[in-house]
Parts: sequence; structure tokens; C-alpha cells
Amino acid sequence: MDQEHYSKPLLGSSLVIQNSKIRLEFNVTEIFTELKQQLMLAGPFILVSFLQYSFLLTSIMFIGHLGELALSGASMATSLASVTGFSFMMGMGGALETFCGQAYGAKQYDMLGVHLQRAMAVLMLTGIPISLIWASTGQILTYFGQDLEISEQAGNYARWLIPSLFPYGLLQCQIRFLQTQNNTKPLMISTGFASLLHVLCCWILVSKLGFGSSGAALSVAIAYWINVLILGIYIKFSHTCERTWLGFSKYGVRDLAGFLVLGIPSALMVCLEHWSYEFLVLISGILPNPKLETSMMCISLSTISLAYRIPFGLGSAVSTRVSNELGAGKYEAAKLAVWVALSLVVTEVVVIGLLLVAAHGVWSKLYTDEIEVVRYMSVVMPVLALSNVMDGIQGVLSGVARGCGWQKICTLVNLGAYYLVGLPCAITLTFLYNLGGKGLWMGIICGSGVQAALLLVITARTNWEQEAKKTMNRVYYHSIPTNMVS
Repeated sequence: MDQEHYSKPLLGSSLVIQNSKIRLEFNVTEIFTELKQQLMLAGPFILVSFLQYSFLLTSIMFIGHLGELALSGASMATSLASVTGFSFMMGMGGALETFCGQAYGAKQYDMLGVHLQRAMAVLMLTGIPISLIWASTGQILTYFGQDLEISEQAGNYARWLIPSLFPYGLLQCQIRFLQTQNNTKPLMISTGFASLLHVLCCWILVSKLGFGSSGAALSVAIAYWINVLILGIYIKFSHTCERTWLGFSKYGVRDLAGFLVLGIPSALMVCLEHWSYEFLVLISGILPNPKLETSMMCISLSTISLAYRIPFGLGSAVSTRVSNELGAGKYEAAKLAVWVALSLVVTEVVVIGLLLVAAHGVWSKLYTDEIEVVRYMSVVMPVLALSNVMDGIQGVLSGVARGCGWQKICTLVNLGAYYLVGLPCAITLTFLYNLGGKGLWMGIICGSGVQAALLLVITARTNWEQEAKKTMNRVYYHSIPTNMVS
């Protein structure tokens, strides 16, 4: 890469920042304009997040009618697939929120397509070792002492999930590519269509053709591939992407290590958090009355996962706003976006938390008719409401981190918060103070609380002018001559 290519634009960009006037407050018009922009972005992201979450959930619902053994195997396989594959792919794709978002803000439009190609190449290569793990799911579960029949069912389901791994990775890249351009309409349309198709495929393959759990897993792959195909056609032919997608380029497979500098920390940032919650399920299985504890844990995790779709959407919105504004050198606007997003999520988590506590009995009965489980959930629900508050705040702050490119710092934060604080507290409260599954949740809240507090301190102490300069360095360092892109 030619050093002169990015050194000259970098100097000009720095001058723009240095000549800006620092203001200590924002007027009402600016606040409401930013609020409107974030709501317009967050709404589609929340809907897309809910629909994507429904893919695996819908398959599990169809499998539930096949019997307890099939359901147990599919649930176990889905959990393992999420831990070893889907979470990693989603996290690694999050690096594009930094690269593409900042490049778009800096008007380096040609680089969005290059970053997209690099991400797709890395994620496809990453899918190979993950697919080998999924192919060995049955043997892995048997080795760790799981029931032989359940392990066999889980192994079969995981093998049929392998075709869904690769389109899922591509989809994460496409979503971030369009998201960072504030282009959300095609995401809603394609995901909505794929969701309807998925239900139809499940009904045909499972209920009509009798393919069982294999058909349910295959329907996930079909839905993901259709989603990828629709978005691929849109990106190729839509005039809205004509500046950001210039076709495949040899530069799209170069400097893959440069993508991994943020891609791996971005993946670990997500996985470290997800793994800690999966660990709670494992611990609940060795508690006294494991059926009650695991039932409570499954309902609780499902509830929290559904509630988290909203903060996740808000986090995606603020990630886009922050990355775009920093790329444009508008550090004051980036700072405003952060505090508007935090105000939104605090309001949201309080409302959802109150609803969870107020409707605990009705909500629990949607999952089970067992009186003992319903009563247990009524005790745990206030704890879940508090967990939702912590998760919501850290979800938005994690979006800020992705927009700024702080993935490495967040990896260390998550490691310390969940594995030095959260899980030790969960084990202590559960076994030393005999609080059972409630103790597990109280412990993990300590972890998410520490995570939220540390991210809040980092965000509050950020020098946004300096952050904008760092963004300019990153954008122009990774840029290439426009006439050499295609």
C-alpha cells in the first residue's frame, strides 16, 4: 500500500477536527434530531433481531411435537452450536460495524465493499473447523458423560445444522454492510420473507414429509441461504449500494490479518459473555431437584434472550451513529449519540422490568403448566428484571464500543466481569449460601453489573476529539486507491 495515499487525507481530516469548536452542551433540536435518527435505525434492527432469533426457536417448536428424546437432542445440539459457532460468527461480523461504519462516515465508500469481502472470506474459512466440531457433536457429548440416546440425537441434528453455518456467517457480514449505511429496509424485507419461508419449510419437511429433526435443521439452512441470496441481489443491483459495492476485488482477500485484529476480539467479546450464561445451565443440572432448576433456567434464559432483542437493536443503532460520526470527524455528534442511546435504554429496561415482575404468573404459564415451576419463576422474576437492566445498559455500551473499535478493551472487561466476578459469585451464592438457581442468577448479575459499570466509566472518560483522530488513522490506513478497488 502506498504510504502517500493515506497520509495526505489523514492530515486534512485532522485539521477538520482541530478547527472544530468544543461545546459543553447540546440544544434541544440536536437532541431530538439524534433521538429520531436512533429510533428510525433501532426499530428495524429490533425486528430483524427478533425474526432471526425465531429461526432456531421455530425449528425447536416443531421438533417438540416429535417427542421428548428428539426435543432433548435438538435443544442440546442448538446450545452447543450457539456456543461454538453462531455466537462466534455473530461476534466476528461485529468488526464490520467498526470498519464499514467509520469508512462510510469518512466517505471512503469504496472500502465498504473491500471490508465486506475480507469479512466474508475470514468467516467462511472459520466455518471449516467449526463444522468439524459440529460433525463430532455426538462423540463430544458422549465423552462428557451425556445420555447416549440424547447424544446420538444431538449429533444428528448438529450435522444437519452445518449447512446453515456458512450462510449465517455471510448474513452477518451483509447485515453489518447495510446497517452501517443506515440502509435498514432491505434487512426487514429479506428477513421477514425468510422467516415465513422457514415456517413453511418446517411444516413441509417435518410435518408432511416426515424428515423429523433433520428436516427442521435443514429448514434453518434454507431460510438463511434465501436471506443471503435476497440481500446479495439487492447489494449487487440496488442504486443505494452503487458507491459501496464495486464488485469483487483482489483486495478483498488481502490483509485478512488486518480484519482479524478486530475480528477475533469482537468474537471473544460476544462469546465470553454467552459462554458464561451457558455455564449456568450446566451448573443447574447438578443442583438438588435438577428438573426444577433446569426448567427454571431454560425459561429464564429464553425470557432474557427475548428481552435483550430491544437493547441489542439500540446497541446496533448507536454503533452505526457513533462509527459514522467519528468517521466524519464529528466527535461532538458521536458523544451526543452515546448519551441519547443510554437515555433510551434506561427507559426501556425499566418499563420491561416492571412488566416482567407484574406479569410473572401469566408469562411462566406460557412455558409450562407445572405449578412448582410457575411458583419458582415468581420468585426468580424480580431477579431477572434486574438482570435485564444490567444487560440493557451493557448492550448499548457494547454497541458504542463496536462503533469506536474498542473490542480489545471490551474483551478484557468481559473476561474479568464474568469469569473473575460473575461466575465465582454465582457458585458461591448457589453452593455456599444454598440459594439454588436464584443464586446463579444473582451471581451472574454481579458480573453483568461490573461489565456495565466498567464500560460506563470507559465511555464517560473518553476524549471524543482524540477518538475521532484515531478513527481517521484507522480509516485511511486501511484505504486503498479508488482506481485499484475493482
